[in-house]
Amino acid sequence: MSDSFNLPPLNALKAFEASARLQSITLAAKELHVTHGAVSRQVKQLEQHLGVALLSKHGRGIKLTDSGARLYEASTAALSQIHNACLDIRQQTQQAPFVLACPGSLLARWLIPRLEQLQRDLPDLRLQVITSAGDDNNLQHPDADASLIFLDQACPDTMQAYILDTERIGPVLSPRYQQAATLCVAEAAQLLDEPLLFTHSRPQAWPQWTQAQQLSSTDLSYAQGFEHLYYLLEAAVAGLGVAIAPEHLVRSDIASGRLIAPWGFVETSAKLVLLTRKNQHQQRAQQLAQWLINSL
Repeated sequence: MSDSFNLPPLNALKAFEASARLQSITLAAKELHVTHGAVSRQVKQLEQHLGVALLSKHGRGIKLTDSGARLYEASTAALSQIHNACLDIRQQTQQAPFVLACPGSLLARWLIPRLEQLQRDLPDLRLQVITSAGDDNNLQHPDADASLIFLDQACPDTMQAYILDTERIGPVLSPRYQQAATLCVAEAAQLLDEPLLFTHSRPQAWPQWTQAQQLSSTDLSYAQGFEHLYYLLEAAVAGLGVAIAPEHLVRSDIASGRLIAPWGFVETSAKLVLLTRKNQHQQRAQQLAQWLINSL
């Protein structure tokens, strides 16, 4: 290896990073389970390797020199990446499952029909699916490695969002609905005279659609509301009324003729995303995200 790649010893970098972060040789020694003298020698070895001072005394503690601050910024990021990569590799080696949280409606109507093929195509992923609480945007499920959701807000700085698709919503009804024949040839404004089904978890869906159609949401007439989108769609399939739903969740129902969508679908600001914590399970998350994109 050439001199340009002559990196300092890893133990010396670890001793320096801990000392700089904790601003104490003593505390660094406790964290690393070595003696105070061992940490001091490692930091001194690193300074000799680089030919510059990295730490200086500051009262009873220490402070970083300009060179030390520069190295600390780089080393703490690098060691964190190494730690997360090793953790991810170890989990894969130990065949730990990749736990995916998903709202019930999205799970039942979109993911479950794809699970068999997903498990055949990505057997090493060992995907385990759990239901997130309700149909809301549960960004950080405590028991999950990732979440599959419709996201209509900024992604937190601690999270990584893999965008799969843009959400599209539209009215759907059963061919058995009593007004189905009339509505199939009617203008969108005709819906203002219909009692509409809605979900309490997403009250803004109908107003979003009417706005896109340049209609007044104040003229909407609501009928029965449902706690979750899954129940709403089952009510629509049963012919109880006209519902509003994301295209992704009703595509198979439309293809089979269980539902019809006379006015099509309009885009919203929400995205279908796979959300993970930054620098965790990166390889497996990217692999799953790409598979989901290809399955759309």
